Amino acid sequence: MRPLVLVAHRWEAAQLPADVDLVITGVGMTPAAVATTREILQRCPDPRSRHELRVINLGSCGALTEGLSGIFEPSAVLNRDVDEEVLAAAGVRVENRIELTGDGPVLGTGDSFVAGGAAREALLGRCDLVDMEGFAIAYACRALGVPLRMVKHVSDSADQEALAWKDLVDLSARALAEAYARIAD
Repeated sequence: MRPLVLVAHRWEAAQLPADVDLVITGVGMTPAAVATTREILQRCPDPRSRHELRVINLGSCGALTEGLSGIFEPSAVLNRDVDEEVLAAAGVRVENRIELTGDGPVLGTGDSFVAGGAAREALLGRCDLVDMEGFAIAYACRALGVPLRMVKHVSDSADQEALAWKDLVDLSARALAEAYARIAD
C-alpha cells in the first residue's frame, strides 16, 4: 500500500510530488490527532488490515540544541505541554513519551510556537527539537496499530528567528520532498 503522508501546513508540502497520498492535518496537536485518526479509519476500517498502511509524517521543526540542522528522524517524541511531575504528585500517571523508529534527536511536541524566551529555556534538556504535531500523530498511529515514520527538517533555532517561519519554510519543503523521495519505496 502507498504511504499516507501527513503534513501540518500546505507550505511544508509544497514540493512533494502531485501523486502523493497527502493529508494536511492542520497546525497543533488536536487537529493533527483528529486528522490522523480520521484518515487511518477511512483507509483501514478493519483493524486487521492496518499493518498494511504506512504513515509518514513530514514537517518542519525548531532546534533547541545548538548545531542541529537538516533532516532528522526522531528516536522519540514527547508531549512537552504535560507536566509529569505535577500530575505524579496528584497521583496521575501519564504516558508522555513515545519511542519511534528513527535514530535522531528527541522531538518535543506542544501547542505553543517556541520562539525563544522562557518557553525555550524551559525545554532545554528535555528535548532537542520542537514541533506542534508529532506527538499527536505518533499517539494516534500507535493507538490504531499503524506503522509510523517521522521525518523533520530544522527550519530555525526555536528563537526569535522562528518568527520568520513563513519565510523559512520553503527550504524545509524542499528538504522534506528530497527525504520523501528517498524513503517512499
